[in-house]
Amino acid sequence: MSTQEIRFSGFGGQGIIRCALITGKALSLYDDKFATMTQAFGPEARGSACSAQLVVSDEKVLYPYITAPGVLMALSQEAYEKYSGEVIEGGTLIVDADLVKPHPEHPGRTLWRVPATRFAEELGNRMFTNLVALGFFAAITGVVSDAAMKKALPGLVPDRFLKINIKAFEKGYAHGLDVMRPAQAQAEAATA
Repeated sequence: MSTQEIRFSGFGGQGIIRCALITGKALSLYDDKFATMTQAFGPEARGSACSAQLVVSDEKVLYPYITAPGVLMALSQEAYEKYSGEVIEGGTLIVDADLVKPHPEHPGRTLWRVPATRFAEELGNRMFTNLVALGFFAAITGVVSDAAMKKALPGLVPDRFLKINIKAFEKGYAHGLDVMRPAQAQAEAATA
């Protein structure tokens, strides 16, 4: 992996900062990687633009800010519009299928859609959207293990919601594995 730059984005209230905290903790404490996190959000607590950035590496991170993200997770249209153009060629875009209407083409980039908000509502509350999206992110990118992500949740989500957050993560992770199967089969057929 060497170094990977990741941006989580959306609007305040979606748990964007928490996504980066959970992923950074999982990588640093349980997946034997190095990670730095920075964050940016508007003056309002909820509803304004929000992003959190992670630099992940197998070695110590020398510069903590992202310069060319390889992965963007956008859970709002505004975040997608603002950051999708920054993703490097060969990079990955992950968007909420119901909240983001992506442009028709992303040359040299892979676009994945996850119904994170819909799945969270099925689990009983939109509040779990970020964990569904994180599960999907973990499955699609392989940057972090699912076991490390689940170990990172205590202390970063309220204890009374730990079980449902794990369930939300697992739902997103399983969906990610499901949508990757046809892509992997297609890639294997192309090389055969």
